[in-house]
Amino acid sequence: MERFALVVDLGGTKIAAARVDSAGKVTHRRIASTPRGGRKAVVTAVIHLLQQIPSQDVCAIGVDVPGCAYADGSVWAPNLPGWKRMALGAMLKDHFKLPVLVESDRNAFVTGEAWKGAARGCRNVIFLAVGTGIGAGIISGGHLVRGSGELSGCLGWMALETHFLPRYKEVGCLESHLAGPAIAREASRIRKTAITTRELIQLARQGNPSAKKLIAQAGEYMGLALANLVSILNPEMIVIGGGVAAAGNLLLSPAKKTMRQWAQPLAAKHVRIVRSRLGERAALLGMARIVFDNASESPRAQRYQGTET
Repeated sequence: MERFALVVDLGGTKIAAARVDSAGKVTHRRIASTPRGGRKAVVTAVIHLLQQIPSQDVCAIGVDVPGCAYADGSVWAPNLPGWKRMALGAMLKDHFKLPVLVESDRNAFVTGEAWKGAARGCRNVIFLAVGTGIGAGIISGGHLVRGSGELSGCLGWMALETHFLPRYKEVGCLESHLAGPAIAREASRIRKTAITTRELIQLARQGNPSAKKLIAQAGEYMGLALANLVSILNPEMIVIGGGVAAAGNLLLSPAKKTMRQWAQPLAAKHVRIVRSRLGERAALLGMARIVFDNASESPRAQRYQGTET
């Protein structure tokens, strides 16, 4: 009998849900906006989306979140109001009477690309997600790198300018220079009119000099982050995804140049920097793969919410 996973990619602005089989085929997909109020309204929206998808032959539910997912299924997500320790896994398990696995979106991204995307076959790969926030999913030696508190890959906190340290939440860390809202703020300040990152990218593609300069500047910050990742982890490949990656080579060319200037030279020579092949499907497919892998593990190794160990 074919197995299926019900999976959800929960973001700060959008929620996507799908039914995926063990071969990676998406049979159903639904999308909705993330409620602005946060708190339990987001959980209600997730439940509503999942209810629209057939549940027959589903072995478990998997949800990736923009933050930290703990083994008990609770979530810390700073971009979702009221989600300091939201009991997402328990709430979904109580409603659907199915095992529930909650995972960070960065781990879902990198797993998806390693399973069905640009990093297929790679055992040492990083997915750098650059959107509203910044995170890095890391696979080393064929295994996800989680860290002692499930916090590995929180790359937005990477310090770049120590003389700004007292104001680290505003400037000085990677997210304050490279994330979509940060780029838009800088562009709006210079142009003295509000502009979104997507609009800025369009202007840059049309050849606008100031827009191209701002995107290139963001690329240089990305290059510093890539250099640190390459020197520390020595990956085969780094996959770039997220909304900011839509800038393409306007962003990636200066990023690669800066990475080669600062990274360990032998590691920099062998790493490949590529854009995501799966795009928005990466997290859904990665979450499905994590669900299937977890279901095949021994009971003591399982991470499903509510599983006895």
